[in-house]
Amino acid sequence: MNIIESIYQRKSIRKFTDQPVKREDIVTCLEAACQAPSPKHQQNWKFVVIQNKDLICQIAKIVEERHQKITECAKDERLKEKFSKLMRYYTLFKGAPVLVVVYAKPYAMIEERILATQDIKDEIIDQIKATQSAAQAVGAAVENFMLAATHLGYGTCYMTGPAHAKSEIESLIGTVSEEYEMLSMIAMGVPVEGTADKPARLPLEEVVHFID
Repeated sequence: MNIIESIYQRKSIRKFTDQPVKREDIVTCLEAACQAPSPKHQQNWKFVVIQNKDLICQIAKIVEERHQKITECAKDERLKEKFSKLMRYYTLFKGAPVLVVVYAKPYAMIEERILATQDIKDEIIDQIKATQSAAQAVGAAVENFMLAATHLGYGTCYMTGPAHAKSEIESLIGTVSEEYEMLSMIAMGVPVEGTADKPARLPLEEVVHFID
């Protein structure tokens, strides 16, 4: 399978078998993740790999409890029902043999440091920070991880929803450093047979504009 085939075959997998994932395969995916580009080469990512099933279930319970609290805050019944239905998607990782918790540290912007010493309007600095460079770097690393996993025959699911409980999750598993905070998760494992097809993508005409 070449890289183009991996791109087209990768899809979000939400159901996994109990088959364990080889440690060397996880390492291969992590090494691929760390080959991703990052703004100013800051490599602002860290990964915590969890294979302890009890711990994964504890994390899922934390996410479930947080999700329920947010649901109860909704005054609009339609929003409450809609958000409540997302619970199973936010906790699907409890069925995965591997959970990778992805951390990021803030992106150190030289521009912000320069402008902070001047009488610059906040909206100008906000505009510079709007690129969300830290998240873009982590997203690139996660994509590399998932493509490597696809190449090796595994399924993955990239998840940001559970981050609404990141404080509780970090308290449970510990933080990697004071600089870093949880940004997302990757569920990984051998997919069950008959998983859903990959959703259709928007046609290029809707998302691409050429300037000759």
